[in-house]
Amino acid sequence: MYYGFDVGGTKIEFGAFNQQLERVATERVPTPTEDYDLLVSTLANLVEKYDQQFATKGSVGLGFPGMEDADTGAVLTVNVPAAKGKTLRKDLEAKIQRPVKVENDANCFALSEAWDDSLQSEPSVLGLILGTGFGGGLVVGGEVFSGRNNVAGEVGHQRLPIDAWFLLGDSGSAPLFQCGCDKKGCLDNYLSGRGFEQLYAHYYSEPKKALDIIADYHNGEIRALEFVDKFMELLAICLGGLLTSIDPHVVVLGGGLSNFELIYDELPKRLPKYLLSVAKTPQIVKAKHGDSGGVRGAAFLNIKQ
Repeated sequence: MYYGFDVGGTKIEFGAFNQQLERVATERVPTPTEDYDLLVSTLANLVEKYDQQFATKGSVGLGFPGMEDADTGAVLTVNVPAAKGKTLRKDLEAKIQRPVKVENDANCFALSEAWDDSLQSEPSVLGLILGTGFGGGLVVGGEVFSGRNNVAGEVGHQRLPIDAWFLLGDSGSAPLFQCGCDKKGCLDNYLSGRGFEQLYAHYYSEPKKALDIIADYHNGEIRALEFVDKFMELLAICLGGLLTSIDPHVVVLGGGLSNFELIYDELPKRLPKYLLSVAKTPQIVKAKHGDSGGVRGAAFLNIKQ
């Protein structure tokens, strides 16, 4: 039995998967964001509960919004303050008496999609989340590639490329948003759903939700048409740089903005001018597993493809 946890800022989702990789149990509980001991015991209690239910000792994978320090195992996270600086993996292992695999939630999302039947034959898959934040994960040969410092795929903290700077208005009107990592110009603040809204408010001095902007676009509202055109070009510019560096066979998009179907028409048309002349635009597809991708990918961390 394979257990997966998706630890978020408000809830923990648990999933149990059998040997056929079918989900056979689901449970959601509130995340103890301030009490570390309660966080560890909450995770451990779920493991013990389903060990008893299935009369087995399931393997455990954990996805969370952050990363582990590759040397110390300390957790770097903002959304779950209780775990910040703590050795969550080691402490949970001690509590449940078995190994635990830990990955960034975007890596778990990417692994879940890469293991879908339609993509399992692809040598490399880049998963990108255009949600509350902009993040990514890279799967090569069916396994997450985390890099030396567990930061491979942290695309949200790459900076705006020069073409994007000119598109946004150069030094005259281009917004330079501050990031939570203490740097400015990180892609997370431009390509996420939050960034989509921030950019609109910057140019039109009017706060508006992403869904309302998209609805205005479909209704032919002039400002929305103009803004969406600029955003699609920005997305193409930034992805062009990522694809030139990573060169994946397939790109999978998840998160709220990935439901904007225009993306799948516009990116293939706009990307080529931001790629090397010898590069072919990869297949760009919408995620199939939605909100369950994180817990599914976390469970699969313990399986060799």
